[in-house]
Amino acid sequence: MILSDVVGLTVISSDGERLGKVVDLRFVLDGPPDGLLAAARLYGLVVSPHSRTSFAGYERTGVDAPAPIARFLRWRARGSVLVLWSDLASMTDAVIHLRAGATLYSPRLSASEV
Repeated sequence: MILSDVVGLTVISSDGERLGKVVDLRFVLDGPPDGLLAAARLYGLVVSPHSRTSFAGYERTGVDAPAPIARFLRWRARGSVLVLWSDLASMTDAVIHLRAGATLYSPRLSASEV
């Protein structure tokens, strides 16, 4: 899988509701050591109903400068969700379908998670 092919795909809930487009991917470093760092694992997808581009780091709760840009990007990110990779039921070239019972999380990151 080429990760850039996932960005921009439409995400549909199990009941057919369009949640938006994938704008970013969330990784965790918790695998076995691969050189100096732990191996990265795909954790989830950030899905936005309003934007088609990444939040440029402004999804972090402590990022608020420059203020006009931070305010605009937070407004643009409204309604965005984090969908766990394990909650995907299927993926085609255009659409990602979520499994029944999938939980939608806040995409916000605190400073301690960065």
